[in-house]
Amino acid sequence: MVRRTAKIPPAGNGLHDIYSVSRLTEAARATLEQGLGRLWVEGEISNLARPPSGHLYFTLKDATAQVRCAMFRNRSSGLRCRPENGLSVLAHGLVSLYPARGDFQLIVDSLEAAGDGLLALRFEELKRKLDAEGLFDAAHKRPLPDWPRAIGIVTSPSGAAVRDIIHVLARRCPSIPVIVYPTLVQGEGAARDIVRAIETANARAECDVLIIGRGGGSLEDLWSFNEEAVARAIHASQIPTVSAVGHEVDVTIADLVADLRAPTPSAAAEVVSPDALAAVRRARDLERRLRNAITRHLADQAREIGHLGRRLVSPQRRLELNFQRVDELSQRLQQATRTLLALRGGHLGTLASRLGATSPAARLRLLSRELVHHERRLEGAMRESLAERARRLERVHDMLQALGPAATLERGYAIVSTPDGAIVRDATTLAAADEVDARLARGSFRARVIGASASDGDDAP
Repeated sequence: MVRRTAKIPPAGNGLHDIYSVSRLTEAARATLEQGLGRLWVEGEISNLARPPSGHLYFTLKDATAQVRCAMFRNRSSGLRCRPENGLSVLAHGLVSLYPARGDFQLIVDSLEAAGDGLLALRFEELKRKLDAEGLFDAAHKRPLPDWPRAIGIVTSPSGAAVRDIIHVLARRCPSIPVIVYPTLVQGEGAARDIVRAIETANARAECDVLIIGRGGGSLEDLWSFNEEAVARAIHASQIPTVSAVGHEVDVTIADLVADLRAPTPSAAAEVVSPDALAAVRRARDLERRLRNAITRHLADQAREIGHLGRRLVSPQRRLELNFQRVDELSQRLQQATRTLLALRGGHLGTLASRLGATSPAARLRLLSRELVHHERRLEGAMRESLAERARRLERVHDMLQALGPAATLERGYAIVSTPDGAIVRDATTLAAADEVDARLARGSFRARVIGASASDGDDAP
């Protein structure tokens, strides 16, 4: 610093202290830094410069004034918002002066978006935090009930949203009760009020689904639904929740935490309520399809019964068929025996011829013994085969006898017929005072009908 003294003629003979430019700027800088120090300044960025050094230089301005700003690389690298021309920001720093040009400036060490920009930053910060904790995970999303016994609404009782929701619910399914849990939806204390309403709905447990929302507004108007306390209350709710905050373009933290997000309050009412008219149409369609299915089933059963009736063979006919089969088997057995004897006789003739040709006595005796042995085996085999056939025939005969009408009558059953000989199979063909004949295992008798019923089993008279 250069300092000198000089005589100033207009002031007479006194000596005056004269400042150099450097001394003056240094004194002004010290005065600014010590007098104002560090503070927050709100303004709009303009003339933004990003030199290769990584430092930022820009101007903060409002409607009537501006101030130069410098932000060095070690401070600008960790910014949560990206500085752009036209962005309203809150700048924190030291009020100072740049001696080389004598410019009044702010040395910025922190920069945040102002107004909605600051709210947007807070939104992103809370969103990242809750996402890291898993509050947005799809695994926590619960399905909504198909037909709730009651629908709860957490909103302002005087807003348009509650009227829109109730109007839609009344149109779609007026039989479902609607319970409003009144709350503030914006302003101071709104977040606490919303949390209290959600907790009240869960404590009462009187509804199966909960709509939480309000109508449209600015980001600041909707901010209560971006509060961490509201998000945690929605996540802790035992009742499935639907968030319906603002319009379709508005996205809040409540939308991300809730089990389902609806673009508008009216859409939320559509989602949670069943369409009663559609349900009636569906029930009628199911009834029609059920009737058609029953009709087809009965027709199929009738065809099956008819088919089985045509295939049914009486015991007498079955017995006759079995007798015929026994006769056929007996004939085949006799034919097989004759064939076997003929084959054996031919073989014996061949042996005799060979024996006659060779005429050895020992061979003859051996063959004679073999012949006797084979004859005995043949006779034994024939006797055993005939005995087995006879036993099978007897078993078949016994089975047929057991299945025949006589055996059935022996078990206490009777064959009932009309006087003209027609067998009675259906009691509804008889009338009181009709006469019927009943054949028993031993003997028969005639009876007169007192009453007839189509009942089966124990219900029969």
